[in-house]
Amino acid sequence: MVKGIGRFIVGVCVAAALAALGCEGGGGQAAAPGAAAPGAKPKLAYITNGVAPFWTIAEKGVIDGAKEYNADVSVVMPSDVNDQMQRVEDLLIRGLDGIAISPIDAENQVPLINKAAAKAKLITQDSDAPKSDRLVYIGIDNYVAGRMAGQLVKEAIPGGGKVAILVGRLEGDNARKRRQGVLDELLDRADTSAGSDPLGEVLKGAKYTVVATLTDQIDAAKAKSNAEDMMSAHPDLVGLIGLNAYHTPALLEAVKQAGKMSSIQIVGFDEQDATLRAIQDGEVVGTVVQNPYMYGKESVRVLAALVRGDDSVVPPGKFISLPARQIRKANLPEFWADLKQKTQKTQ
Repeated sequence: MVKGIGRFIVGVCVAAALAALGCEGGGGQAAAPGAAAPGAKPKLAYITNGVAPFWTIAEKGVIDGAKEYNADVSVVMPSDVNDQMQRVEDLLIRGLDGIAISPIDAENQVPLINKAAAKAKLITQDSDAPKSDRLVYIGIDNYVAGRMAGQLVKEAIPGGGKVAILVGRLEGDNARKRRQGVLDELLDRADTSAGSDPLGEVLKGAKYTVVATLTDQIDAAKAKSNAEDMMSAHPDLVGLIGLNAYHTPALLEAVKQAGKMSSIQIVGFDEQDATLRAIQDGEVVGTVVQNPYMYGKESVRVLAALVRGDDSVVPPGKFISLPARQIRKANLPEFWADLKQKTQKTQ
């Protein structure tokens, strides 16, 4: 998959993703912003926060959702925050009825999100922008998911010790809350999900010490390098916690090369094949997974309904929860079989 290229999914025009949004619907009359013309399929865009296998799974959900809910949908996978913002601007110029976006920098993207929300039905998925005018957020409670990852750390390292957290970037609402969940669980704290512990501080609890949180800007090679640095700086390190899908394979490679598989445990997020195989082989205790397939399918369902005037799809709290799950060796076969069925992936 090439970075920065929007991908055509389902539409009446045989064209690239962004061009598909410019196709006429129904009788050829252009729809008003946020509302499809009578008889037309809603024109929607599903915007990710990058290019990754996670989003390939979500894309399959979008494809199935577009068929089931009779919508024209394109998937746009930007390379970074600037590319994401430019893609949104381009989509608004071309005209469309609805957008589902995973904001990369929720705080600083609020003006752009609000601009888009004034012209089309707009929801967030995967990562929220709670201060924006988005209509609803579809995803997990990332703070709870972080605590779930912390619980896996406790299972893997019951005796406690020094651990490090690795994350792509902390500008996103999802990453910040995940980290706080891990910290609160390991340090036996009450809910601090509204805050954010400083990156540069060593955080000590009764059993666990978080020596650092390192960012890598969604770069697996940098994540591996960060893990190597942590193992070098802390010879007594006992755990590495990765908060993005690519982390577990990268961290596993670093630990294997360092010859520390017997002394360092890895806990990760999401369901890359390499992560699932590591759980199957007993190299990793577990991972916390989201539901990217349903992120895609639910986004299409909700946007199509909103464009057609059905506001009942938005719950009172403006949050559609697709709960996170802990995957261990015991429940791996069932999970992997379901993933394969939904995405036609092979193990």
